[in-house]
Amino acid sequence: MSSPAASKSVHLFHTCLVNEIDPDVGMAVVRVLERAGVVVHVPADQTCCGQPAYNAGYHDEARQVARHTLQVLSQTRGPIVIPSGSCADMLVHQYAVLFQDDPHLLETARAVAKRCREFSQFLAEIAPHGVGGELPVSVAYARQIDVRDQEECCGFGGLFSVKNAEISTGMLDRKLAAVEASGAERLVSCDLGCLLHLGGGLHRRGSPIRAQHLAQFLDEASGADK
Repeated sequence: MSSPAASKSVHLFHTCLVNEIDPDVGMAVVRVLERAGVVVHVPADQTCCGQPAYNAGYHDEARQVARHTLQVLSQTRGPIVIPSGSCADMLVHQYAVLFQDDPHLLETARAVAKRCREFSQFLAEIAPHGVGGELPVSVAYARQIDVRDQEECCGFGGLFSVKNAEISTGMLDRKLAAVEASGAERLVSCDLGCLLHLGGGLHRRGSPIRAQHLAQFLDEASGADK
């Protein structure tokens, strides 16, 4: 029986953080999607979604970056997969705010937004029964194991962690204490910014818990199943 995603083609918006800091996350996304029967295209000339400038209050600069991203993505067809919850939010929700006074770009932004899917969201749509493989480890992710106050932010929040370092560190310590108390061996997330923050905190604490993007975890699990 063919995969439910057979012959489906998507475009990967890899995000600047993945591209520049941890490209293996992007490669893991591609491998997982291809195992699910998806053909992955990577649009050339993509850069950043503009979120750093937007969060810092530099909306004109954010609009400049967003215009370029819209130009790149509007030339594609089909789903756009984004391996980052915060970048997906920027494209799906905040572009409409940035271009609310520009009818033409607002229409383009809305059309692109309808095609955007965060990586785990897309997987849930095309492979609701999973993508195969398993690892004998306990994972702190969503509700797979009980993590106290799991809905709370880790304290990264992009530039928030720079502007409010003391508060950010306090939030991080609270989050990591909850993760460690859960007994998890892996800490899995869908956002590399959060993972860098959390992984750095775990390293400084000397914790054996490994921080990992969901795509990397699924890629490892499906690879181990071969």
